[in-house]
Amino acid sequence: MRYLTIFISLICMLFVTDAAKADKRVAFVVGNGAYKNVAALPNPPIDAKAMAAVLRNVGFDVVEGSNLTRDTMTERLLEFGKKAQGADVAVFFYAGHGIAIDGTNYLLPVDADIKSEMDVKLGAAINIDLTLDQTMSDAKVKLVFLDACRDNPFAAKIKSTSTRSVSVQSGLAEMKSGEGTLIAFATGPGQTALDGQGGTNSPFTRALIANITQPGVEIQQAMTKVRAQVNDETNKGQLPWGHTNLTGSVYLNPVAVPVADAAAPAPAPAAVASNTGGTDVELEFWRSIKDSNKPEELNAYLTTYPNGQFRSLALARIASLDPNGNSSSTQTRNLTSVDPGTFNAEANQVTEDQIGLDRGQRRDVQRRLNGLGFDTKVTGKFDEATRAVITRWQAARGYPTSGYLNKLQHKALLAEIVTSTQTSSSEDSDDHPSRHHRGGGGGGGHRYYRGPSGPGGFIGGVMGGLFR
Repeated sequence: MRYLTIFISLICMLFVTDAAKADKRVAFVVGNGAYKNVAALPNPPIDAKAMAAVLRNVGFDVVEGSNLTRDTMTERLLEFGKKAQGADVAVFFYAGHGIAIDGTNYLLPVDADIKSEMDVKLGAAINIDLTLDQTMSDAKVKLVFLDACRDNPFAAKIKSTSTRSVSVQSGLAEMKSGEGTLIAFATGPGQTALDGQGGTNSPFTRALIANITQPGVEIQQAMTKVRAQVNDETNKGQLPWGHTNLTGSVYLNPVAVPVADAAAPAPAPAAVASNTGGTDVELEFWRSIKDSNKPEELNAYLTTYPNGQFRSLALARIASLDPNGNSSSTQTRNLTSVDPGTFNAEANQVTEDQIGLDRGQRRDVQRRLNGLGFDTKVTGKFDEATRAVITRWQAARGYPTSGYLNKLQHKALLAEIVTSTQTSSSEDSDDHPSRHHRGGGGGGGHRYYRGPSGPGGFIGGVMGGLFR
């Protein structure tokens, strides 16, 4: 009887997983950074790599590319358009330069050499509206993420050569979504977004990775979290914006039906994917990044699978990398003893006050964050810059993001063995780390530093300022 029960349970688990995989999901993920005629952007290829891994993890067939020319980008779009025919859900993600002329948005291939408005409209750039209509119109659910709201590098040249009055915006122009579509921008219409520190993800992409495939979180709820995270991380300097016309709930990663309730009817979301630990999807995700020298790719696995079967290996791999992504046998971190509650417990000003951190302990927190590659000034004050760094640390670890600590998160931080960077400029300085537009760590001598050990936190219309 016992073996029969186990057998039935396994059959039920396979049924849930197979049902999730039955939906047809496709994605177009491209990051352009190595521009030939304007300044390069360091992070879009990294953003695309991490996003592709996250989407594959929840069952997407991904058409991926980095640093694509006009011809190669067109080839990828044609491939994506064919695969998206009849899809249950199609995702379009682009990171890189984009421009807006007379209210129309265009994406820029790396070989774009735009000297006039005519260059843009005759094919040097890719019309977003036309592209989405030709590739995704047949999909039931369409999700569009544009991390392309950077300063227009060709704006001055276009204006100087135009023979008529032409509107050239700094960022992208507002777009309206059609039925069954969600469109999200890294920032508001006509505004510019930050690229983030070189070698990492942009704030917008980092927030997407941390939220859109969280188990049981509906996509519109996830985008609200994305907006909050970016707003906090950039000290209110960047607020994502979007528009939606979704007609139902969309889950990229629904919670699997428990075996005991397998006979009960389950909700049928528009887009689902299984994320049970130990699935083939998780295994494929791990294989795709296990040899990576990019901590953000390994952290994407930890964010999606905080208790995954390869968690320890991912942590060990991250520990062997220095901030520049090079192998280092002298750096190590220990996150294997983090209390599971740390991944769920919310943190705020009250929970942080309960810890009772004095100035010295706050300096200790700042030193540890520096040692882990999250650059902040060691002042003993938790100002906006430090709050943004704490938020980044929380997102990287898969903890609830708020910029404030709770007892569990503080304990987890103390349990990490860190390499602390000590320089005179980092101590007791009120200067903020530099920020680059769609483009830091410290330097100096390293020493090992460790304190006490211990275990280780958009509905048919518009939502808030982000979705309206």
